[in-house]
Formats: sequence, structure tokens, C-alpha cells
Amino acid sequence: MVLLLPILLALLASVLGGLYMLGMFRKRRPNEPPLDKGTIPWLGYALDFRKNTAGFLRKMQKKHGDIFTIQIGGYYYTFVTDPLSFGPIVREARARLDFEKFAMELVARVFGYHSGTNDHKLLEKASTKHLMGDGLVLMTQAMMDNLQNLMLHGVGSVDREKKWQQDGLFNYSYNIVFRAGYLALFGNEPIKSHGNSEKAKKHDRDHSEELFGEFRKYDKLFPRLAYAVLPPKDKLEAERLKRLFWNMLSIKKTLQKENISGWITDQFQDRADNGMPEYMQDRFMLLLLWASQGNTGPASFWLLLYLMKHPEAMKAVSEEVDRVLKENGQEVKPGGAQINLTRDMLLKTPVLDSVVEETLRLTAAPVLIRAVKENLNLKISSGKEYAIRKGDRVAIFPYTAVQMDPEVHPEPEKFKYNRFLNEDGTKKSEFFKNGKRLKYFTMPWGAGTTICPGRFFAVNELKQFVFLMLSYFEFELVNPKEEIPDIDPNRWGFGTMQPTHDVQFKYRLRY
Repeated sequence: MVLLLPILLALLASVLGGLYMLGMFRKRRPNEPPLDKGTIPWLGYALDFRKNTAGFLRKMQKKHGDIFTIQIGGYYYTFVTDPLSFGPIVREARARLDFEKFAMELVARVFGYHSGTNDHKLLEKASTKHLMGDGLVLMTQAMMDNLQNLMLHGVGSVDREKKWQQDGLFNYSYNIVFRAGYLALFGNEPIKSHGNSEKAKKHDRDHSEELFGEFRKYDKLFPRLAYAVLPPKDKLEAERLKRLFWNMLSIKKTLQKENISGWITDQFQDRADNGMPEYMQDRFMLLLLWASQGNTGPASFWLLLYLMKHPEAMKAVSEEVDRVLKENGQEVKPGGAQINLTRDMLLKTPVLDSVVEETLRLTAAPVLIRAVKENLNLKISSGKEYAIRKGDRVAIFPYTAVQMDPEVHPEPEKFKYNRFLNEDGTKKSEFFKNGKRLKYFTMPWGAGTTICPGRFFAVNELKQFVFLMLSYFEFELVNPKEEIPDIDPNRWGFGTMQPTHDVQFKYRLRY
């Protein structure tokens, strides 16, 4: 009995410690947000959150108000759902609210990449230089060249002229925009390797098609991979795909190409200078591919679909496209030179800009998460302060909090192509909540220090794709009466949403 007592005490301590780790004993303290741990130890609301993030958070907001803390997979997340209160979270110093810790855990699990010091700063540096401002001039031209190769290589050929082709709109849009963006960033096949430019371009088309096919397999696994809930068979497939991409996108192979973007080469050099081994750089290339191309393709699908389902929007954008081309002395005609869209031309499209922003308002749904690195008080718009614990996480889900808020955006479920236009045709940026002007009225790119650094390049990708589709192709839905598909609930929180199913359309070159 004497020997048994220490064993029983140790067992009891172990059980109590386990229950503590599972969150069984956590209680709401004074001045903390409402606490809802759910009914399942440790998991909390993980299953509900993953099943339907938007519906679940609406339910929690109705139950608890504009701020509440919930347990998800062993972590406590404080969600803030009042857009007037986003400012303190977005502006808070990284020493107190940090994005990188959460991001590092995610990219290690999903891409096998373990980030080094100053990783985010190096990404910001390269993106500011090459994906914004004057750097965007070169990237816009690179995207243009590759879109022309993928979309217009059959212009004037007897085989393709005036023949209708049918495809899924999601597959077609994602395919073209992904491949062109990949080639613009990661470079083209050297002409000298094939003897002439046409053979090199053919290789780019074939290689990027193969890459896209494998990427879609990986993309379909991505949500469950991120949540670490893949079954064994899919885990093996995810590992196979990751190793395939590490090889296809390896530094050694990438540096053999021509026209590699400075965005890629600068980041490679900076990390090499910081001592990152080449095998980890290869893994970083997969992260860059997904970060740069995983959302623009799906966005291009929604953009074209909304245009086809709303004739008044299609008419307004088509007229703007024609105007911009004429103002720059360009015209699409049989035997004529291919149009060339520059960054400056794409700055003169307020109607298309509004269409893009409205599309993203309806379909972009990232979850913005910050790790709480020290105890802090969070003041919301009502003036009340809430105590947030070190070790917890603070989160914003703009889709339900502001993008679908009927007070901010009347009839939020409807697509209104001119929602972001003033009556005089200029960009609209004044939206209100409770009579107060909002700074954050739509947040498809995130906000603050973690706002997507490639957003200007991504928007240009979408606009160039639409320009070429409207200028060179006739296209229509196979079934014009088909309803717009629902959003796939498995994709909540990862950026631009994807549809539950594809929509068939047909298209043909005009000339």
C-alpha cells in the first residue's frame, strides 16, 4: 500500500494535467470575452468550424455578440466580428500580436518548409521591389507574353478558327491564369535548348499543363492537409506530390530558365546569403507557387461567371475594354498585331476594378489570425476593453464580419458590378457601419503588416485575362439558366473560395 500511494498520486496528477491541457478547467476571468469551449475536450468546436466556418461564426456572433473566445483544436481563438474594431488588431505591434508563429506552423505542415529568420521581411522586400510600382511594369509584360502564348497561339490557324470548344469554366480559367502566372514568375524554357522560339513556347505550354494537372491534385488535398486530417492514403499522395514539386520547382532547374522574375531570384539569393540549404529553398519554391497562384485562378472563374450571368456588367466592362484599347491605338482584327496590355493601361479601368472588387467581396474568405505573445487589453468600438490571454489567438473573418454585412453592403448576397463606383464613375471608398465610416470595408487580401504583398500583380493577372477573353473570344454558358454554384464549405479560410461543381461553357476565337 505504501508503494501504491505514490503511483496513484502520480496517475492522478497525470490525469489532471491531461485534463488541464485539454482545457477542461479553463474559466472565464473578469473582463475577458464570453468563453465557449464546446462539448468535446480539446477539439472544442473544431469540427463545426471546419464544416462551415461562415455559418458557425454567424451562430456564435448571434449567441455571444461581437467578441467571443472559442476552443478549436486545443487553441483558444478570440474572434472579433465588429469591423469598426479591426483597427487595434491590424495595427498592434508584432511583439504583442504576431502572425508569423501561426504561419510557420502551417507552412511546415503543408509545404514541408521550415522558415528562417527574417523570412517575412525578405518576402516583403522582394514583393515591394518586383510586384509593386515600377517593378510591376516588367511583371505585367511577362504575364502578357505568357497569356498570349497560352491563349492566342492558335489565332489565324485553320484548325481553330471559328470552331466552338467546350470546357468547364473553372478548369479553363484556373488552368490559363495559373500557368501564365507560373511562367511569368518562374521563367521560360531557353530558346537555345530547342532551336527556335516556337518550339520553346510549345515546351512552356506542355510543361505548364503538366504542372497544373499535378497542382490541382495537391490543391484538392490542401484544406485537409492544413487541418492535419488526411487519411493515410491521401497522406501518401500529398507526400508524393510535395516531393514532385520540390523536384520540378527546384532551384537547380529554375535557374536554367530564361526570363526568371526578380521576385524569384532575389528571394533565392537572400536566403542563400542567410545560409538556407538548397533543399529547403526547393521547398520554399512550392510555397511561392501556391501563394502566388492558388487564388487568382479560382478568382478568374468567379469573375467570368458573374460577367456572363449579368449582361449589364458584361456590357459595361466590354465598353471599357474597347475604350482603353482605342485610346492606346490598339485594335483586334484579322491579321493584326496582338494587343499588348501595359500596367499603365490597366490603371484606367474603374469599371473592371469595381467588378474585381465585387467578385472578391463575394468569394474571398480568408481567416486573419494573430498569436497573442503577451497579455493585452483589446478595446473595441463600443469603448469596452477585453482582456486577452497570452498563448491565445485573435482572429478576424472578414467575409461574415463585413463583406456580407447588409448594413455595410446592402443586399450583400447580390452581385452589383458598380458597388465600388461613385455616380461620377470614380472609385468608391466610403462605406459605413453604425453611421461611422469604415476603413476596412472589404478585406480579400488581409490587412496591416500581413496584407498580401502580391495583390497588385494578382489583380493585373485577372484584368489581363478578362481583357484577352473579351477581345479575342466569343464565349457563353452552355446552359445560360444554370444557377451560380454554391461555395465549397471545405475551402473556408484559405483565400478565394472554390465552387462545389464546375459550370460548362463554350468559347471560340473571333478571328
